Amino acid sequence: QVQLVESGGGLVQAGGSLRLSCAASGRTFSSYAMGWFRQAPGKEREFVAGISWSGASTRYADSVKGRFTISRDNAKNTVYLQMNSLKPEDTAIYYCAARYLGSTTTSTNGYNVWGQGTQVTVSS
Repeated sequence: QVQLVESGGGLVQAGGSLRLSCAASGRTFSSYAMGWFRQAPGKEREFVAGISWSGASTRYADSVKGRFTISRDNAKNTVYLQMNSLKPEDTAIYYCAARYLGSTTTSTNGYNVWGQGTQVTVSS
C-alpha cells in the first residue's frame, strides 16, 4: 500500500492562502481515492475534501466550499489542497488519507492509509 507525507502547512494571517501537498509512495496511487481531513485541539477529526482516483469527482465540507480546492496529479503521485480566504477556525492539523479502490467518503473509517499530518495556523 502507499505511504503518505504531507507538506505545506504553516502560519498565515486570516484571508491568506496556503497549498498543502501530499506525496504518496508506491506505484498504485491512481487506485486510491484521496481525502483531506483536519483535527483542531479538543475536536474530532473532520472531513475537509475528497477526490476520486481519476480526479473527475470531488466533494467538500460545507465549511470550506468555495474557499478550498482539492486536486491530484497521478503522474507525480501527489494530491493537493489549495486553501484560500483562510479563517482562524481553519486552524488544525491537516491529514491526507487514501482509500483503496473506493469512491470518496466523508468518514474517517473509509480510509486505509493516513499521513502524519501538517499544522496549519491562521492568525486573526
